[in-house]
Amino acid sequence: MTDRGTVRFGDGTQVPSLGQGTWMMGERSSERDKEVEALRAGLDHGLRVIDTAEIYGDGGSEEVVGRAISGRRDEVFLVSKVAPSHASRTGTREACEASLRRLATDHLDLYLLHWRGRHPLAETVAGLTDLVEAGRIRRWGVSNFDVADMEELWRVPGGDACAANQILYNLESRGPEFDLLPWLDQHGVVPMAYSPLGQGGDLLSHAALGEVAARRGVTPAQVALAFTLVRPNVLSIPKASTRRHVDENAAAQGLVLGSEDRAVLDRAFPAPTRKQPLEMI
Repeated sequence: MTDRGTVRFGDGTQVPSLGQGTWMMGERSSERDKEVEALRAGLDHGLRVIDTAEIYGDGGSEEVVGRAISGRRDEVFLVSKVAPSHASRTGTREACEASLRRLATDHLDLYLLHWRGRHPLAETVAGLTDLVEAGRIRRWGVSNFDVADMEELWRVPGGDACAANQILYNLESRGPEFDLLPWLDQHGVVPMAYSPLGQGGDLLSHAALGEVAARRGVTPAQVALAFTLVRPNVLSIPKASTRRHVDENAAAQGLVLGSEDRAVLDRAFPAPTRKQPLEMI
């Protein structure tokens, strides 16, 4: 059993339920110093899960993360992802080694298949298992897998070692609540919520979030993050590329939504009553 502020992986490892995403970081050299500062500020707040991927900024995001965690690697639960095009058995190992070089570290705490591609799951799982055995990754998982994908993965030799599934989950995208989140919970797989603040700013300008935020004396972004943290054992990874946004995100850890708050949000963003295809961006 975990408390509201932590997530427990199947091997017993616990991390804070609020982490840091890095999508679109490392794309402009002029922004990198600010991005490094923001990630370090997040570590100062105890947001020690940092999520990146080889495709973010063509490796630029991993380079930013590598700078940010320099001298602080022991504080960090480090996550990266292999692109589907690289996810053969050999390609997975080679992609991981390239990520480790950019991150300037000797291991990842979690390595994910970014989404399904042309390579059979059995090949990818074999490559991920090789990396665990070599000590290059501590555990592995997937991203953008729906229930049918997870069930297929479970039929692959070694597939049930999957530790996490990173999915789009926020107030606007509640489809996983119907079947995927219960499946992951039943099988001991940690859901990682990407884009918990929505896309394009539309979510944060919604009147319902404004109403709850005004009543609670917080910001709409903090309300949106608190929603993703209501469900036990969900790891939420908002991106924040400035210190101000990191401070705002970190403060959401202390916000507990009450029944009145939840009623307002549920009316505006109803929970799913039937199966919905898994959304991804």
